[in-house]
Amino acid sequence: QVQLVEFGGGSVQAGGSLRLSCSTTDNTYTYSRAWFRQAPGTGSEREGVARIYRDNGATFYADSVKGRFTISQDNANKDMVYLQMNSLKPDDTAIYYCAADGNSWRPQDYPVWGQGTQVTVSS
Repeated sequence: QVQLVEFGGGSVQAGGSLRLSCSTTDNTYTYSRAWFRQAPGTGSEREGVARIYRDNGATFYADSVKGRFTISQDNANKDMVYLQMNSLKPDDTAIYYCAADGNSWRPQDYPVWGQGTQVTVSS
């Protein structure tokens, strides 16, 4: 079964930047990757923020991050996917999850998930 691992979370002040990375554990082909986030607090839903398709490189963004976040894949090794997050805001604080093989912003459409990485933005 495909497994994803994420790296790069941490703490940063508002206006700062972080880069998250996501790869499979065994270089398994996945046709899409997406980053979701789940804000702290009970009952919060996972919000899709960026998605990329491996074969054509098409990217999609949620309005909340458009112009600040960039999803990309390594040209030499498309198994590695990044999320560059700039101009971070306290509202971006969440656990960020990498997911694979979905075509929407609905978490239930993604069969593969990473363990999540914490991003904390302080004001």
